[in-house]
Amino acid sequence: MRNETYYLIRSDMLPEAIQKTVEAKALLASGEAQTVQEAVERVEMSRSSFYKYKDGVYPFNALMKEKIITISLTLEHRAGVLSGILSYLATQRGNVLTINQTIPLQGIAGVTMSLDTAQLLTDITTMLEGLKSLEGVKQTQLVSRGE
Repeated sequence: MRNETYYLIRSDMLPEAIQKTVEAKALLASGEAQTVQEAVERVEMSRSSFYKYKDGVYPFNALMKEKIITISLTLEHRAGVLSGILSYLATQRGNVLTINQTIPLQGIAGVTMSLDTAQLLTDITTMLEGLKSLEGVKQTQLVSRGE
């Protein structure tokens, strides 16, 4: 078995073919492209280049799949805010393991959640951005990630 080494590299430092491979994989994963041919045409790359790199390049957040994460949220103290968060997480297939909410002070409550992200339909950053866009959510933050 070969010893694999991984690097964290800023995307603008990558060759264009690798950047386009990531874009094509994102189109396929999101359902915006139904076939490899459609995805590579949209990002203007060859199928052979896509197949050359597809199994060796992943967005950073893709490496966080199948992990338990802890997130912290700052919420307005209003009826339905936490329910909206739980509904959103259910649509994204995030599995809530624990919830801890502080007593609201001055109309603001802190919530800490542990989530199993193994079945998550999106990457963690996108999920956090989605949570932050919900009504009543003031702030979201990834506190920790683990196995």
